[in-house]
Amino acid sequence: MNTLEQKQTGLQKVSQFFVTLLQRYLPDPFIFAIVLTFVVFLLVMPSTGQGPMQVVNAWAGGFWNLLSFSMQMAMVVVTGHAMASAPAFKRKLAMLADIAKTPGQAIILVTVISAMACWVNWGFGLVVGAIFAKEIAARVKGVDYRLLIASAYSGFLFWHAGLSGSIPLSIAGGANIEKVTNGAVTGPISTSETLFSTMNLTILAVMFITIPLLNRLMHPAPQDTITIDAELLKEQVVDTPSKADMSPAERLENSRALSMLLGVMGFAYVIYYFVNNGFALNLNIVNFTFLFSAVLLHGTPKSLLNSVSQGARNCSGILLQFPFYAGIMGMMTATGDSGVSLAGVISQAFVSISNETTFPLFTFLSAGIVNFFVPSGGGQWAVQAPIMMPAGTALGVDAAKTAMAIAWGDAWTNMIQPFWALPALAIAGLGAKDVMGYCLMALIGSGVIISLGFLIF
Repeated sequence: MNTLEQKQTGLQKVSQFFVTLLQRYLPDPFIFAIVLTFVVFLLVMPSTGQGPMQVVNAWAGGFWNLLSFSMQMAMVVVTGHAMASAPAFKRKLAMLADIAKTPGQAIILVTVISAMACWVNWGFGLVVGAIFAKEIAARVKGVDYRLLIASAYSGFLFWHAGLSGSIPLSIAGGANIEKVTNGAVTGPISTSETLFSTMNLTILAVMFITIPLLNRLMHPAPQDTITIDAELLKEQVVDTPSKADMSPAERLENSRALSMLLGVMGFAYVIYYFVNNGFALNLNIVNFTFLFSAVLLHGTPKSLLNSVSQGARNCSGILLQFPFYAGIMGMMTATGDSGVSLAGVISQAFVSISNETTFPLFTFLSAGIVNFFVPSGGGQWAVQAPIMMPAGTALGVDAAKTAMAIAWGDAWTNMIQPFWALPALAIAGLGAKDVMGYCLMALIGSGVIISLGFLIF
């Protein structure tokens, strides 16, 4: 045996089996979206009584419904890249990355940072986790790059139980809640009953301990580890001519005063926003903050333009695939003459086998399945709330618990749904098949913890 070879643990063997399996059989996310389109097309017709052309119309009708969101997600990648590539920001990341000295420490640190960031805001967490993972990869020798990025993405498990969770925040606001829940809930439900409930905080605490450890224990033996050359992670440096050689136009492009004035103007609004709205993060303010941070950190318009140009190359998957998922969501929620949608059929199937004790668990599982086809927290709530909330009320289940079961289900199967991984993969320069084997293990581990949480509390 080679001196570098080590005997694999049982967990390493299982994780490597899934990694090898998915690398061989999981297609590119775009092919996955195409296959999913046809699967849903074939399931909708017998489930809802719609004809082929009705389903095609539902698909085409929903196809462009995520245009605004697609642009937001593209900006998450571009502005996040621009901010992170600024020398000043990279120095701060490097200081944090220096905490990790071994591959195991690197995996745990990336998972913890990503989980915390995603709990604060999911868009912020997706970008920061991937960027931080790249910085770690450039500094820690012998760490598996695939697992490092998968660990960063595993932090996304925490988002819907955090401060940007769309379902708990939606019901806390109370807007249209009676209509959305078919009359099951008539007033706002405080976040003290959802995000800050004993059940939710306990699940979060257990996950916060176990998921980083699970990721650490999956790290391959040296002979199976795939690293990345640190040189490949370096940004392309563009030479700046001396001031004496610059034309008037080039002086404007390299003007620090211009960037400073623009940055001050942007942050004047950022401060105004938080003063008037508190710590209410959304994608627009996250992107706005990223962008104007990049303006100040890069120092000149030219440096910012070069960085944005490099970051924009990572957006192709988002621009191509998001419309197809919008079309899938259109088919999933279409009712036709029957008044029943495929998402509704799935939800009702779980309701029919539930009792007061098992209902939260089955709600969580049904939400996980629906999320596979409707990978949107808001979209999922609109589809499942009219069915699951009244059913929970009829069984005597607390409405806050039912809502959090839907929220956790939505976050759970993101681990095997490439839709949300696209921004992180774009930043990392990897494909879905490179990380999904490890993410599948995170799905299994977190599924056990969350399921037990709903059964115990």
